[in-house]
Amino acid sequence: MGKNQHVTKHPGGGWQVKGAGNEKATKVTSTQKQAIDVAKGIAKNQQAEVVIHGQNGRIRDKDSYGNDPNPPKDTKN
Repeated sequence: MGKNQHVTKHPGGGWQVKGAGNEKATKVTSTQKQAIDVAKGIAKNQQAEVVIHGQNGRIRDKDSYGNDPNPPKDTKN
């Protein structure tokens, strides 16, 4: 299983996709939606999780693309 991908505000403006524990952003985009799409692609490839943070930095959503032993009863996707 790969690193979880976090979508957060980028200090220089826009939104970033960052692998868990990485110093640098994998990708910086102008919108959160673009960053989420990039993060989902990486997470699907690595069988990892996407962790989406809001403007305030708090986690607002998660999506798992790995072999989750206890999959949530998630009806949004």
